[in-house]
Amino acid sequence: MKVAVAGCCHGALDKMYETLELLQRRHRLRLDLLLCCGDFQAVRNEADLRCMAVPAKYRHMQAFHRRYYSGEKKAPVLTIFIGGNHEASNHLQELPYGGWVAPSIYYLGYAGVVKYRGVRIGGISGIFKSHDYRKGHFECPPYNRQTIRSAYHVRNIEVFKLKQLKQPMDIFMSHDWPRSIYHFGNKKQLLKKKSFFRQEVESNTLGSPAASELLQHLKPTYWFSAHLHVKFAALMQHQMDTKEQLPKATKFLALDKCLPHRDFLQIIDIDHDPNASDSLEYDPEWLAVLKATNDLINVTQNSWNMPENNGLHAKWDYSATEEAIKEVLEEMNHNLKIPVNFSLTAACYDPNKPQRHLEPVHVINPQTTEFCAQFGLIDINNKIQQAKEEGSVRGEYEEEEEEEEERDSTGSAEEPSEYNTDSSGLSLSINPDEIMLDEEGGDEELSTCSVDPSPDHPPDFSASFSDIRIMPDSMMVSSDDAMDSTSEELEKSGGSKQTEEKSLNERSLKRIGKNENGNSGVKKIKRRNQAIYAAEEEDKVE
Repeated sequence: MKVAVAGCCHGALDKMYETLELLQRRHRLRLDLLLCCGDFQAVRNEADLRCMAVPAKYRHMQAFHRRYYSGEKKAPVLTIFIGGNHEASNHLQELPYGGWVAPSIYYLGYAGVVKYRGVRIGGISGIFKSHDYRKGHFECPPYNRQTIRSAYHVRNIEVFKLKQLKQPMDIFMSHDWPRSIYHFGNKKQLLKKKSFFRQEVESNTLGSPAASELLQHLKPTYWFSAHLHVKFAALMQHQMDTKEQLPKATKFLALDKCLPHRDFLQIIDIDHDPNASDSLEYDPEWLAVLKATNDLINVTQNSWNMPENNGLHAKWDYSATEEAIKEVLEEMNHNLKIPVNFSLTAACYDPNKPQRHLEPVHVINPQTTEFCAQFGLIDINNKIQQAKEEGSVRGEYEEEEEEEEERDSTGSAEEPSEYNTDSSGLSLSINPDEIMLDEEGGDEELSTCSVDPSPDHPPDFSASFSDIRIMPDSMMVSSDDAMDSTSEELEKSGGSKQTEEKSLNERSLKRIGKNENGNSGVKKIKRRNQAIYAAEEEDKVE
């Protein structure tokens, strides 16, 4: 089946779907699925804008509320996405186990695994930050200056759950890159495009160590990411373990953001089961893991470690047994179809009745309630609400805020980290693609938002797009995209040389617009891994 993969959407859903429809007409193909690697921005109203960690000037209503959430339009292709670091966190928090944010648009949750036409798709939302990594999911709206950011930080419990999986993974998505993946691609070309990554690449501190850990454990066929706003491909050959008969390899692809002159979209062919259901389905092993790890749910901000075989825990293996998976299947009468049970949980923005001071509230989503009741799981938001009422959630958090804000998104040297490669201090690089989150700038970010809807400018499709690169099913990595030092590994991966050369001759999809000079004029960087978003000049072009 043909799968479209997108980088950071940044709320530009209309442009994304219009692009896909153009491609289907131009190339006479039919897309089966769209995967989005974060920064989706499912914003419904002004309260959602206040929960998005971007400066006020970037807060404006786009197409999601008006067309897709309201039901005015339906996504033309089934869309599955993960969360990034620029999201309406209050909206996504309603669905910790995943769910529909609009008809035909499915969010994978904090971490999740689903199946579509026999293809197993997993993902983890957010970005890594070591000093929040071992905390529970304690945040809830209304957020303060710290929790509006920590709400989208990856937690160790999600990584622990994913590491219990044993069955093969076809596709996995993360917002930030797995750390070290750049050593398996054309690093020279990457640094030519993004020279400000050099220090972190050379010190091996760019990217998420948690995602790297998952990459080594899951060994998926494909891994897709976004966040750094550059297209980059790599081929990682995994070391064989004792149970494997053949070595595995992961084809990694990171994509840019949805802007003119950017490689933000890729279409690939994925082998699927022609006899499998064309409905989105639950993954039975993942459901079994959720049930097994249910008692590990924590909604406090206290740091805690996952169980491991170190003599301190009575149980450390929470992987799903065949009996547990069989039990899940029997509970569901072997019907794994995910119910189409989307419902509105917040008012849709009305430009005729703006509510500029609409406050976000903590919502218990009926989809989550139904899911937890069906599988006997803890409703995280309900537990947060109970803990909040008991006064045990917030604790001394406000007193720690100023100290926390000074730390880099990858942690600080003073705090313990389970990752030896955890870096300290702020990045010295300046990324012209970043938006600065001024953490010392008062409360203007949380109290101000622009609710003027973006004007609709239907593009001239005939002149606005270049040719698309349609990748073959092997997703061979070309010399433009991939490594300059591992050609022998590419040959071993079984790809066809003729197919690879054909891919070289096809051009990548880019939206054509005005020229960008890429200069943000910013002299100081606050948080690179949290702040990448858009250059001011690109915002004007948009």
